[in-house]
Amino acid sequence: MARVLQVCVGTARPLRLPGGRTLLSSIGKAPVAGTVMARALGLDGDEQADLNVHGGLQKAVYAYPSEHMAFWREQRRAHGVSIFDEALPPGFMGENLLVEGLLESALWIGDRLHVDGSACVLRVTAPREPCGKFTAVMGFAEAARLMVREARCGFYLAVDAPGVLQAGATLRLTPGLRGLRVADAIRAKWARHRHG
Repeated sequence: MARVLQVCVGTARPLRLPGGRTLLSSIGKAPVAGTVMARALGLDGDEQADLNVHGGLQKAVYAYPSEHMAFWREQRRAHGVSIFDEALPPGFMGENLLVEGLLESALWIGDRLHVDGSACVLRVTAPREPCGKFTAVMGFAEAARLMVREARCGFYLAVDAPGVLQAGATLRLTPGLRGLRVADAIRAKWARHRHG
């Protein structure tokens, strides 16, 4: 059964990139207690710093599978970022929803997620494309490539019907057209970047 483990929001703050450059980013999010309203352009209280690549009607909410967190802890240790088995807190990946039971390999563009106990309906629209901000937060140069190669990218959601979200809510999946898996979409997109 799929469910929401945490709902996270954040505001735009300065983020230091490798090389010393600083820019605004909303990648750091934090869990919210209680309910949060999901609307067409995102969650109440959440900001996106770069609307060219995040936010808008098709990328209103970003979800990330909790099943990947152990992998990223191990990668950070392997790259010397963290020598301890420290948990990556909810919101660390920039996710609005930390979810369980929804992996990129089994989820298709167009699938809908109905939030039990709410009018909220979310639709899978695209994989996340990792950027320099993600690499900066992860702390090692290969992080973005690894996210794509392993298809551990998470996915963007459109809000087809507004409603409340909260930690612990179960998600009921209604299949879409089933033409393209999220995992295949991220690999195809990056293959075009490499050869384009």
